[in-house]
Parts: sequence; structure tokens; C-alpha cells
Amino acid sequence: MKKLIVLVTTIFLLQACDDGDITLESFNFDTVAVQNCTTNNLVFKIKSNELLLLNIPASSFINEETPDGSPRIVTVSSSNKIIYRIYSDNLSSSGICSILPPATPVVEKEWNASGGRIEIITDKLFATDGTTVTGYTHNIKLVNVNFSNSDNSFSFTEYIFGNYRTSL
Repeated sequence: MKKLIVLVTTIFLLQACDDGDITLESFNFDTVAVQNCTTNNLVFKIKSNELLLLNIPASSFINEETPDGSPRIVTVSSSNKIIYRIYSDNLSSSGICSILPPATPVVEKEWNASGGRIEIITDKLFATDGTTVTGYTHNIKLVNVNFSNSDNSFSFTEYIFGNYRTSL
């Protein structure tokens, strides 16, 4: 009888083990176009209810080509921010860019980047004639960036943010 009780207790304990609600956070905005606000320095990507936002100086996007192998570097800091948010519902660029944010959707979770850098490589954009410069493409890459909030964190060694275009 003792063996049966030990066996049942062991089985019960093994079934009752919990891995502790581990949630692996990450994001994937690969197929989403880069957008910007015309009234401030925000450059962002929206995917349904998710937002990946860069708040860096406009001077980071100088209309001048970067030399090969020498990207423009912006260090992530309290003034150069990268924020990842999950909202309660789908959002639009007008809600992100408005001076007074709308009441809905509501931010449900937010991760702020710490450490790392933003690398920007700038190339000229040409008209169909191949000689007239019409603007610039800024290829943005996040390097060694750690996102964290009070619940958890996740990191990227390299993440291609995408191409942000500026006109002359």
C-alpha cells in the first residue's frame, strides 16, 4: 500500500510542476513599411496592434551619402529612444503623430531599449533619368539593443529596421 501511495504522490507532483508562465517576447516588422511624423522626430513601423518607434534627432537623417562601410551611429540613450509597444487594438499613424494622443487604443505593454546603437547608411535616390537626385534612402539597423520592462526583456544582436526615405 505504501508503494502505491508513493507512486500516486510522485505522479501527482510531476503533473503539478509548472514552468512559470515564461513568455518569450520579440517582434517581427520585416514586411512593414517605415513611416514618419511630419511634426516631430518619430520614425516608426506599425503592424496591427504593435508599434516599433524610433525617437531620434532629425539630424540623424542628413541628406548626404555615408561613405562605404561607415554608417552614421546614434547611441541608444534617454534622449535617443527605441520603444516597442503592444496596444489594446489596431492603431494608425495619425494616432502616433497626433499632439494629443487618442484615448484608444491603449498601450497594454511597453518595452524601452537600453544600450546598443542605431546604424544609418544613407544613399541617394535617383529619378528615372538616372542622374537627377530626388531624395535619400536611410537604411536603419539596430545593433546590440536590449528591450526591457518590469516583467521581462529580450535582445537583438542585429535587427534591420528598414529603409526610411527623405526628399530634397
